[in-house]
Order: sequence, then structure tokens, then C-alpha cells
Amino acid sequence: MRSSASALGIDIGGTNLRAARVSPIGEILEFRSEPITRDPERVMERIAALCRALDEPGVAGIGIGIPGRVDVRSRAVLSGGYLDLTGSDLAARLEDRLGKPVALDNDCNMALVGEMASGAAQGFDNVVMFTIGTGIGGAIAVDGKVLRGRGTGGQLGHVTVQLHGRTCACGRAGCVETTSSGTALGRLIAEAGLPAGTLAETLLEREAAGDAVALRLLDAWVLPLRAAIDSVVAAVDPEIVLLGGGLGTPAHRALARAPSASAWYQCPVAPAQLGDDAGVIGAAVSALVDHLVEPEPPLAEAPRTAGLPG
Repeated sequence: MRSSASALGIDIGGTNLRAARVSPIGEILEFRSEPITRDPERVMERIAALCRALDEPGVAGIGIGIPGRVDVRSRAVLSGGYLDLTGSDLAARLEDRLGKPVALDNDCNMALVGEMASGAAQGFDNVVMFTIGTGIGGAIAVDGKVLRGRGTGGQLGHVTVQLHGRTCACGRAGCVETTSSGTALGRLIAEAGLPAGTLAETLLEREAAGDAVALRLLDAWVLPLRAAIDSVVAAVDPEIVLLGGGLGTPAHRALARAPSASAWYQCPVAPAQLGDDAGVIGAAVSALVDHLVEPEPPLAEAPRTAGLPG
């Protein structure tokens, strides 16, 4: 891979549309962000405008993290999240406008690639990542490559932790998203009679001071998450589990009081490091890894580029 090549990474977030030009080792070279709209056509226009603003001759391709299920091979968006891009033919339309190859993937997969390139999972080939925010997303890497199964593997927010629990948006009951997401935490806070908007960090401080209500609330939030983590560890046997998203760090702190109950399923759990940058970094690195850049001429055996997952 040319060491001078870069790529553009786009992260479609719930609040902001983020874009960056990124080096092959995950360094952000230039960054832009703007509030997002819920209109798919308008979002496509803004993505094109941001890419034009960041483009330069060394840019080899564009990667985009999508909030929803994505078939990477066909580049089809199969389901929408807070922005429904199903049926938009986003990749082909942007390629026509911008003249550069476009790679699409789920935003959680892109975040994991970012963490493997230059974050908390750097140096690991087998990684599980839960992203904890309004909902719970997930991604898995095995042998340095994102695990997709038939196309959309890694939906870790839909690991069942309560057989007869709340109905999930996916149509099943008791998914960890219904117990341990930001939405679930807000519901638990309301049920406990605490003020709306009480932060997870506040609950942790109150629990450390001996507050019984905060203790019960944190247990209700984090114990199902521990069950989900242990289940995925049993299935995948990763080297590390990362907790990302807006609530990843407080969830990691809360997990300290909920260690794995089984000696069989021990695995380090760590907070993600890149924050909101993970998505744009991973999207750009994915665009480069997906053979969008021609290899160096075979004059000599070139070393593998540091930090690239796969």
C-alpha cells in the first residue's frame, strides 16, 4: 500500500455527521463535523460536500459507517437506525458524484476497525466490541478481520439476557439492548424516582458513597451486560472486549462490581479509547484495507503497514 495514500472516513452519527481525511495508520489529517438531518437525500448531499472539501490528490477512496444493518459485499443498507438509508443506493450514487470508490459498513464495525488501527485494540487480532449508547451495537474481529457471517454478523445488542424480558425493536424479547443501553438506563432512573437526566457517572459516585438506590440501579443495568459479555466470550474467545459509545466508560467502571462468574469465560474488558473519532478513522482505514489502493510494485517484500487490522 502506498505510504502516501489516505482515505476519507464518514461517520453518520445520531447528532452529527463527521468526516475526516485519515492516513493508513489511523491518523486524522483533517476533520469536519456538522449537525445531521434525518432526510436521507439531504444527508447524501452533505456527505458529497464534505468529501469534496476534504479531497486531495492522494485520497484513494471513501469509507462510510452506516447506522443500521449493511451487507458489505453488495453494499446494500438492509435496515435503518435513526437515519433510514435502505434503498438509497448510497455507495453507487456517491461514486458517480465523486469519482472515487466507496466502501460501506455498519458504524460499529467501522468503530472497531478504528480501535484496532490506532485505539484500545491496537495489536489484537481477536476482539469483541459493544457500543453502548441510546441502543447497543456490536462488532467482532477474528484473526484480524471483521466477522460478518452471511453479511451482517456482530449484532451484539440482540444477545438474549432475559428470556421473558421486554420486547426489543428487533421483535425478540430480553435483548441486552433492552436492559443495558442508555435508553434502558433512563428507564431505570425514572423507575427509581431519580431526576431525569441523572448521569451514569453520578450513580457511580453515589454508589461509592454507599447509596443503596444507586447500587440496585447499577446492578439492574450492568449485570445483564456482564451476562451478554460472558456469552460472547464463550462463543468467540477474544483477546479483549471493548466497551465503546457514549456510555462505554461508565459501563466499564460499573462492571468492576460485576466480575465474570465463571473461570471458563475470563477475558480482559477495557473502555474504547478513540471516542467519537473511532468511526471516521475506522471508515477510512476500511476503505484502504478493502483493496482500494494499488499495492506497491513487487521490487521488494514490503512490511505490513503498522496498525492496519487485517
